[in-house]
Amino acid sequence: MENTSIHVTKDKLNLQACYDFVQDASCGGIALFVGTVRNKTKDKEVTLLDFSTYKPMAIKEMQKIADKALVDFNIIKIAIHHAEGELQVGNIPVIIAVSSAHRKAAFDACHYAIDTLKETVPIWKKEHFVDGEVWVNAHP
Repeated sequence: MENTSIHVTKDKLNLQACYDFVQDASCGGIALFVGTVRNKTKDKEVTLLDFSTYKPMAIKEMQKIADKALVDFNIIKIAIHHAEGELQVGNIPVIIAVSSAHRKAAFDACHYAIDTLKETVPIWKKEHFVDGEVWVNAHP
């Protein structure tokens, strides 16, 4: 769709590309959520995260989130990009960018999109530590 950008990729995510996609002359607000790999979880040192996806279904579910956000929050554009594969501390696994005429709709849609993605999209995360690894979510 012209007003949605959905990607699941092994390539490095591009924050500027997401921002550029949602930018529109009719929009007074752009909200961004950028998830980053942090170095600790529950006092355990994280060495890397490994994201696995069921890509066709992930893209389909991400598109559903975008379509619902466009209608429910009266936004103009939305980008939802997620990485797959191994990511180091500081890397970006997810970017959500939303534009709307007013800031509240952009914030609300961005919040909805990340929360719903984490609940419904078939993307699984394995955390690697110095002393082992663990699947964080056995299901979306």
